[in-house]
Amino acid sequence: MKKVYIALGSNIQPRLTYLDQAIEQLAKHDQIVIKGQSSIYETDPVGFVEQEQFLNMVIEVETDLGPNSLLSICQSIEGNLGRKREVRWGPRTIDLDILVYNQENIETERLILPHPRLHERAFVLIPLAEINPFLYIARLDQNITELLARIPAQDREGVVKWQQADGVRESKHFGS
Repeated sequence: MKKVYIALGSNIQPRLTYLDQAIEQLAKHDQIVIKGQSSIYETDPVGFVEQEQFLNMVIEVETDLGPNSLLSICQSIEGNLGRKREVRWGPRTIDLDILVYNQENIETERLILPHPRLHERAFVLIPLAEINPFLYIARLDQNITELLARIPAQDREGVVKWQQADGVRESKHFGS
């Protein structure tokens, strides 16, 4: 079994439902086993900023699928949940990004692994650090904790732990 980390994000309501449904669809696949998941974080949009805030998280899975097959499944789930690719970095019902696939380095037209912007994104590094802070990224010669330490404080502060209790939104800033 290969160990894989996948980032999930949604900023179209109902955001939490889209995250839950994506995880449920992944878990239903007979060659994917979900081994862990981070907390959910609310984050400001990156790139195209004139849109709603995202809910982001990272899951750890084990699979016998190859990286391209896993990518196809992720894209199929995005399509099932109404994802439309109209604006780069624009609003989305769900986004599934393979971050790390069994420590392999892959560079094709369709897929680059580890994810090429992994080290730039607090909204990915913070939940990934929650699951596996010492995950080593060979291409960058650093682990997740080291990569996260390089992210500016203002970017880390924009990633807020999100919880829902009794229908009431609660949030806590990462690191507080």
